[in-house]
This record gives sequence, structure tokens and C-alpha cells, in this order.
Amino acid sequence: MRRKSCRRIKSALDRPRVCDHKYPMQVTPRIPEPAGAAHEMVYRALRTRIMHGEIAPGVAMTLRGIGREFGVSMTPARESIRRLAAEGALTLSSSGRVSTPLLSNDRIEELASLRALLEPELATRALPRAHFALIDRLETINHKVGQMVARQDAAGYIRMNLEFHRTLYLRAQAPAMLAMAETVWLQMGPTMSKLYGRLRRTETPRGHKVIIAALKAGDEASLKLAVRSDATQGLRMLKV
Repeated sequence: MRRKSCRRIKSALDRPRVCDHKYPMQVTPRIPEPAGAAHEMVYRALRTRIMHGEIAPGVAMTLRGIGREFGVSMTPARESIRRLAAEGALTLSSSGRVSTPLLSNDRIEELASLRALLEPELATRALPRAHFALIDRLETINHKVGQMVARQDAAGYIRMNLEFHRTLYLRAQAPAMLAMAETVWLQMGPTMSKLYGRLRRTETPRGHKVIIAALKAGDEASLKLAVRSDATQGLRMLKV
């Protein structure tokens, strides 16, 4: 018996011959580039740690140490460092030393001024959409802030504090402005951890309660003042 001959499959690219009886059609799922996935994983993990103050100011990092911790090669570690340095979350010295930033007095003042400009505007834009569900959510988050204070958990306090602000600002529907605010938070993460140690908090910050009260009252002027005060209060304690 003669074997069935191969059919020629025609397409726009005129693909080469394939034999139906030898090569059944299979659909192979597309797999992301391992290097890209590794880089994104390392970047996101380090970014979160820095923003939440889990790494103190001036702490040095090495590519070898990052690669060992995350189980990746030098390339994803290097790309993550470059990306974070571009955002101001890490500093690169002329000798190649990588570390979390030690902010000068002028830099602290500059970042505090940026928060004072951006965050009241975000809160103002969010006010028309501050419905009861949002206010309830903010009160729940603020309760968790109090829990972190009671535990003396600096990183947990910073994380929940930023979640409080981000939850409100998302209602502003101003993604570019929020991204700028988050970049400021990222640069200040290690410094905020240092600030928490100096403040030695024993109760939930009053500023959040004032913000919630202004939202309930629909009072734009009080809201802007409360957000500005909460965003910048205590930062000058860091100036030496």
C-alpha cells in the first residue's frame, strides 16, 4: 500500500511541507521571557520593601547578594537596580556602590513640599466621589494603622498609612498625579522608617481622623489642610 503523500499547506508565507500523519497540529502556550519575569519580580519586591521602610537609609546592596536572595542571575538583579535608581529609590556612587538614599535636609524639605502640593490636590479631586463605602474603607484601614502602632511595627505602620492615602487618592482618577506621589513615597521610604523611630508613636495619628471627618462633612478647605498637615507633619524632626 502506498503511503499517503504530504499535503502542501498554503498560506501568505507559503510554509514548507508537513505530513499530516507524522506531525499532528499542536498549540503551544506562549511562555514569558524568564529574564524579564525575573527582573520584574526582583524589582517589585525591592520596590515594596524600600517604600515601606523595611530597609534603613544608607544600607548597601550588592548584585551578588540580591541574586542569591531571589535566586536569579546577575542580569535581572542589575536591571532592577538600574530601574530603582532611576526612580530615586536607590543611589549609585561613582565607585559602583548601591545603597538606599541618605536624604539631606534640603532633599527632605523638597520631598515634603512635593507631598504638600500633590496630595491635597489628589484629595480635593477625590472628594466628589467620597461616598460612604470609601469612608468606611478608610476607617477600617485607619483601625489597622492603630494595630500597627500598638505592635510597634514600623514597616506595617508605613504600609497601612500609605494604603490609607492611596485608597483615597485612587478616587481622584488622576493616575499620572498619583504615580508622582508614589515616586515621592518610594524615595522617602527608608527615611520614614527612621522618622517612625523618633516619633515613638503610642496611638493612631490624629490626622487620619481629621481627614475622615472632612470627607464626611464634604469640607474641601478642611480636607486640603488636613491632608497637607498629615503628609508633612514630623518630617522636619529628621533634619539634623
